[in-house]
Amino acid sequence: MSAPSGFNRRQALLGGAALAGWSVLPGRARASVSPPIVGSDHSLLIVQLAGGNDGLDTVIPYADDAYHAARPTLGRRADEVLVLDRYRGLHPGLRRLAEEYEAGHVALIEGTGYPDPIRSHFSSFDVWHAADRRGRRVSEGWVGRLCGQRFAEVRDSNLVVHVGNDVPYSLHSTTHPPTSFVLARSFRWAGNEREVEAYEEGATTTDPAGKGSSSLDLLRRALADGQASSSAIRRATAGYDTSVDYPGGSFGSALRDVAGILNGNIGSRIFSVELTGFDTHADEFQRRRILMRQLDAGLGAFLEDMRRTEAGRKLVVMVFSEFGRRVVENGARGTDHGTAAPMIVAGAAVKGGLYGAHPSLTDLEDDELRHTTDFRSVYGTLISKWFGADATAVLGAEYPTLGFV
Repeated sequence: MSAPSGFNRRQALLGGAALAGWSVLPGRARASVSPPIVGSDHSLLIVQLAGGNDGLDTVIPYADDAYHAARPTLGRRADEVLVLDRYRGLHPGLRRLAEEYEAGHVALIEGTGYPDPIRSHFSSFDVWHAADRRGRRVSEGWVGRLCGQRFAEVRDSNLVVHVGNDVPYSLHSTTHPPTSFVLARSFRWAGNEREVEAYEEGATTTDPAGKGSSSLDLLRRALADGQASSSAIRRATAGYDTSVDYPGGSFGSALRDVAGILNGNIGSRIFSVELTGFDTHADEFQRRRILMRQLDAGLGAFLEDMRRTEAGRKLVVMVFSEFGRRVVENGARGTDHGTAAPMIVAGAAVKGGLYGAHPSLTDLEDDELRHTTDFRSVYGTLISKWFGADATAVLGAEYPTLGFV
């Protein structure tokens, strides 16, 4: 079972009861809703594959003898993969992504990871979310730091949106907290208990000068702004009209909501969704068959939909997981926690192809794959080339950029 990766959030209850699909968000004053960002029309969707995606069963080195020796039951032959070249192919469930790759709109960044990798779900996710070995000891996630620099003057509650249960730490920000919900159609900003009390009290508390309490006013404004924010999201998703058929289930629904919000032009620029279930210690062959089809159906529909609109053509998708799996299969016909794995970047503006180097299956470190590309090179490329921000300032160090945008 995959581990949750969200940071703790204080309960935000309205009327004393938590209602299904209602937002549970940090209890801080929210920025007001403002017009769409001027001069910044590029957007990003982050897709998190929770549990540890098996990179060797995503971009498959089907022509490598060491691969078949390590995986006598899980290994796939040339006629079982979607062949990319004479060495590697995609999982057979990724047919729509393979078509996008052939069209030049999918970049496969091989062997991504970081030095001295951690094999704990929680701790490794913290490294990826913070873009720092210190994890949550860093005050903000990497997206939060990006927003603090690139969108410093933006005061829009819907700038960053997470669709799902657990808000990833990457979105943690002291200045641009994310909006989060599970079901857009039932999303209401509830506020924390103090905000609700302040809103209901009205301006009844006064200071010695007879003026309304500034702290109460701030809380009331926060609740009102949050309610306006959630209303904008409901309108954008409910009114979204597309000819593309999204798959059922939470993943497909989340992607359709992202498409509606993006095309609703309500100021959102960074989105996050999650697909769980990748901790495949046993029965991996069948489990990944389902997972890869879910991923492909959702992303395939989303990428098709994005090509229809100007806003969609200015969005890129980044797919990652907290780690890969071990090279050698285990006795339960699965794989245990490993290290390096590919990342995927896709979209109409992406320069597709292979980036980085496929890790060696014989030159291992503690029987694990050595990473060939630091994942922060992918982040840095998006930060600098896609958003026009200072990647070194956001990441705290300089990493080589890649050519996928």
